[in-house]
This record gives sequence, C-alpha cells and structure tokens, in this order.
Amino acid sequence: MLATIQKQPNNYIAQFTRPLSHSVDAVWAVLTENGKLQKWMGNLEMIDLQENGKMRFNMNDGTDAFEEITITDYAKQQILEFEWGKDSVRFELSTTSDGSLLVLQETISELTDHTPKDLAGWHICLELLCDLLNGIIHDEFPMEQWRKWFAAYEQLVADVENN
Repeated sequence: MLATIQKQPNNYIAQFTRPLSHSVDAVWAVLTENGKLQKWMGNLEMIDLQENGKMRFNMNDGTDAFEEITITDYAKQQILEFEWGKDSVRFELSTTSDGSLLVLQETISELTDHTPKDLAGWHICLELLCDLLNGIIHDEFPMEQWRKWFAAYEQLVADVENN
C-alpha cells in the first residue's frame, strides 16, 4: 500500500502503515539486529542502539565509506527514530490483536526530485522486511519493483506539490 504524504506548516510527513501478523518481538528484532536488519536494508548497521546512539549508512560501493547517523528517539520495542540526511525516519511499533502494527514516518523538510526515489526505496525495504518476517530472503534489491513504485511516488509527490 502506498504511503501518504501530509503537508505540515514547516515540512511534510510521509507515512507507511503496515499491519503485520508477527509479534512485536519478531518485528523489533528485524528492525534492530544487524543480521536481520541488513537482509532488508543492506546499507544500515546498528552501532549503539539507544537514544543518541549511532547507526551507520554504509555506501556498499566497494570502499569502507559510510555516513554516521544519530538515533534521535528510542523506546525499546516501540520507537526507533534516526537522522536521514536533513530529515528523519521514525519507526513506531505497537501490539494488535493480530500481531503488530508498524508505522514508518519520514519527516521531509523539502520535496525534491530525490523524494520519490527515497519513498520508493522505503516502500521496497518494507516489502523486504515483511518477506523476511515470512521467511523469504532476497539476494538482490528488486529494481523492477522499485521502478514501479518510483513512478507511483513521483505522481504522489506531484499531487502533494500541486495542492
């Protein structure tokens, strides 16, 4: 399901909502344990899992290049928020009668040509996360799927900009 984008007074909030038939424990592990995290978001690495702790965005380009990311909000098995360039990404996790609810919010300071690329990337990463929870591991990033979602997010961003 496509994310929503809401204009706020000083920024935009893109929100992805995923009801999951898995426990909070299982989803939290996939979000925070490097061996699982890197199966759905191969660039991220958890260094110090706590508020003001650190993560790395590894470039995975054959060098050891990475960007350090600060965890800006953290509550075990509930909230993981971190810097994302000039913006931020927040995961919220809660228990439901069927398992759990995962909400990803990206706070976006300015809509740019890169915004639909970023949103399509998060969309695919959430699909990979869901697949991992269901025991399916992907060896490669599904670029064809990404292209499909990129087109959808280009339209969504254009619609938000024109309203």
